[in-house]
Amino acid sequence: MGHRSHPDAVAAIAALADASRRAVYEFVLAATAPVSRDDVAGGLGMVRGTAAFHLDRLAREELLTVTYRRLTGRSGPGSGRPTKLYAPTVREVSVSLPQRHYDLAAELLAAAVEESTRTGEPVQEALSHAAAQAGRAIGSEGELEDALAHYGYQPVREEDGSIIMRNCPFHRISKTHTATVCGMNLDLLGAAAAASGQGGSTAVLDPAPGRCCVRILPPAD
Repeated sequence: MGHRSHPDAVAAIAALADASRRAVYEFVLAATAPVSRDDVAGGLGMVRGTAAFHLDRLAREELLTVTYRRLTGRSGPGSGRPTKLYAPTVREVSVSLPQRHYDLAAELLAAAVEESTRTGEPVQEALSHAAAQAGRAIGSEGELEDALAHYGYQPVREEDGSIIMRNCPFHRISKTHTATVCGMNLDLLGAAAAASGQGGSTAVLDPAPGRCCVRILPPAD
């Protein structure tokens, strides 16, 4: 589904806790073109080696992208080595505790609106199809509980074999649009269970305080 894992996102945000590194990152963000280590060192009054260290750390955390280009404008022998240049990545990084994935909800809702506009299908039905498609992709990523944990659901298997979700990744919007979000969760989780190989498992609405509104029931005996 293309969502960065929560531990990776936390590591990326943690990289900005250092004040000097954050200053380097903000310098690159404000630049109108990719910058070199010398640009950063000169602009921030920083030792070049220190600037390089911070830039490379930010690149490892995927907060910056790296390219190489000869700044002399010449090519061939004697033109010098390409300069390492840094620019902001287009990939967004955010962290919420507990995990929320409002970006996923936005993608599903936008896909439903576009499909409804294109075909005339009711938006609610289009959203159901979009959520099921996303659920199948999630369920195919591996073990069901691991896959759901990756998307912030915090699944817990109970003694009867059913799975409850201790967290709703769409919590805030579920408070104001309960029927829409719970229906979306139901379609997504049901499809995820089916795609993961949990044949016969059934997703049902079972709202309770402090958890997601959906429970995945084990196959009937």
